[in-house]
Parts: sequence; C-alpha cells; structure tokens
Amino acid sequence: MAATALADLELPELTYPDPELRGDRFHDVMRELREGGWAAGSNIGWLFVLDHEAANFFLRSHSVEFPSKTVAAAFGITEGPLADAIAENLISIEGADHRRLRNLVNPAFKPGEADRRRDSMREHLADLWAGPEAAGECEFVTEVARHYPSRMIAELVGAPVDDALRLYEWAVWFQRQFDPEAILAQREGIEAAITDFHGYASELIEARRSDPQDDLISLLLNATYEGDRLSDNECLNLVMNVIAGGVDTTAAQLAHAVRLFARYPEQWQLLRDDPELVDAAVDEVLRFEPITPFTARMTFEEVEFRDVVVPAQTVVMISTHAANRDPLLTGNPDVFDIAADRGKVKLMTFGAGIHNCLGMKLAKAELQEAFRFLAERVESWELAGEPAFESVAGVYGLESLPVRFTAATRPD
Repeated sequence: MAATALADLELPELTYPDPELRGDRFHDVMRELREGGWAAGSNIGWLFVLDHEAANFFLRSHSVEFPSKTVAAAFGITEGPLADAIAENLISIEGADHRRLRNLVNPAFKPGEADRRRDSMREHLADLWAGPEAAGECEFVTEVARHYPSRMIAELVGAPVDDALRLYEWAVWFQRQFDPEAILAQREGIEAAITDFHGYASELIEARRSDPQDDLISLLLNATYEGDRLSDNECLNLVMNVIAGGVDTTAAQLAHAVRLFARYPEQWQLLRDDPELVDAAVDEVLRFEPITPFTARMTFEEVEFRDVVVPAQTVVMISTHAANRDPLLTGNPDVFDIAADRGKVKLMTFGAGIHNCLGMKLAKAELQEAFRFLAERVESWELAGEPAFESVAGVYGLESLPVRFTAATRPD
C-alpha cells in the first residue's frame, strides 16, 4: 500500500492555543478527538498525536528534535540570554553531547537518591501544614503546593531553603522559554530571570568549589565520565534545567491531586483505608491529569508512521493526556480510580526516549510522601470555591485551589 501524505488526510481540528481549553472542557474535547483516531490537525498547522503508540513513536524517533531553537530563531531570538538558555537546555541538545551531559548528571538522580530525602520531605510538609491544619481550610496552591517542591529543590541543589520561593518564581519564568506566545510578549522578563539566576547560581558554584556539601552542585563539580568534567557554564545550565523541571511541575501535580481527591471523595477514602495504595494513587493522578498535557517535537526529515508521510519541518504535538487514556491499554480511561489495574504500560507523563524526565524519581517520591502525610491528617476534602485553571499550553497547573477539610483523628 502506498503511503499517504499528511496533507491529504481529513483530520479533526484542535484550536490551539485556546483559553477555554481547560478543566472539564479540556477533557471533553480531548476525548472526542481521541475517539476519532490517532491524529488531529490544528488551526496553526501542527499535528497532534493522540494514542500511546503514536506518542511513544514520536518521542523516541531519531528523526525529530525539540523545536525550541527553531521557534526562537523564527522569532529573531538568535543571541542574548534567552537564545543561549534555549540552545544550552538539555532538551535541546542531541546525540553525543546529550549522552555526555546525561552521563555526568545521572548520578544525582540514581535510584535511592530520592528515597534518602523522604524524611526531609515529611519535615517540610509538617512545617507547611501546621497553619492550614489549625484553620481547617487553606488556599492550597499558595500555602502548600508551591512551597513544598521549592524547598526540596533548594535542598537538592544546595540553595538556602529561605530562597525556595525565589527558585519557584525563576522556574515559572524559565518554563516560558518553551511557550512561543510568552517569548514574544515576555522576552524581557524571561531574560531578566535568566540573568538574575546566573548571578545567583554562580555564587553557589563558587561557594561549593571550596566547601563541598551533600548537594547537586557539589556532585556536578566533581562528576566525571570517561575522564571528562562539566564546565562551569554546563554546571550552571544543568542546575537551571533541574529547577525549571522540578518546581512548578510538581507543585501543579500536587494541586491537581488534591483537587481530584476533593472531587472524588471515595478515592480519598480508598487511600486512607489502604496506605499501600499510595504508589498506585500517584501513578493514577499522573495518568489522569498530567501537568504537561502536550510536549512538542519537530521533524527534521520525512517520517513515515502508519502509512502516513509526515513532512520535514512539521511540529508534532504529542498529547500525553490522550496517550495516558488509550482505551486499548488502560480500560475505563476516563475514570479516575486509584485501585484500577492499569497494566504495566509506561505512562507518557514523564516522556520517553532520551529526553525522558531526569527528575522523575524525585517527583514521584515527593508526591508519595505528600499523599501519605495528608492521608494521615485529612479525613475528607471539599472545594471551598472553584479552582482556577492555568493554560494547557504550558505547565498545566492551578492558579488557586481553595479547600476545606475535616482533620483526621490521630493517635497521640
């Protein structure tokens, strides 16, 4: 059978970006598209892929790359702090250079590194929860969710915990380098954040050079792979990547988790009744509401998939949200159920291939400890107002999540 050109397919269309595409409407739109097939077109000419096999194929393909450098160049961003940050971001680097950097940074994220920080996670949670627990209500995003992973990243990289929210604000700005609308409208703010962080991190690097500690910067300064070491600039950019990828992302995922448990109280009761479900509960939250519902790639040569030829220079948006709901893999894909048997198929939430998320184990450990901690202290949740959703075009978080809760009775 002859292959079909992508342009000859009659595909349903997704309007993107769309400020109304969030919350229940986002779920409804994506379900309708997914039920129509593995792909959708868009008003801006991008290809959206919607099932697990297609997502896995394009994330692992050697004929695609992350499009940030191409997009930046198209907007005239070819020099300066933003252009440098995009070019030097780990997700923009391919081939031997990428393997070298991953091999040098991997020891900081090896199995067991996240586990040894679990006591610290619980200490931070206890400190953050004291105020809300006394009040019986809180605005969960600003009082808890943003602080918790920010403190853990500060601890991980070797920054003072008092600077945690400063790191959070930088992370939010760093993430905007992946948003075409933001780099056009907010370039000055993004570049100011990058410049400020470079000055801040350079001081941390110098301090750790003479006084190594149990932190990421010290590890990176001493990391070797086949006789190679990181330059100071590479060390700085890797620290920036870790902050960008591990702060507002985990904050957003935790906020969505609490929102889901308030909406589906029977699921919270399942978790409280059986703490052994914690790991499954984390996986189900990551499956059901991934905070990176889309991730982009661009073909640099023709790619053929399912007898369809995708031309070079096509932006492919991989929908992790849709891939995680592939009905052939998960069963009852639109049902939030922490006790469901979802099989052993890899979630797309953290990506796949060489650019899979470096901090996946840390993020999952933080969520596991938060679920355990809160399940011991909260009998039930209820929304105290409507959640305010952010855009699905970036990190899909919540601007606010007002909640009330009934405190659980705990043994003295």
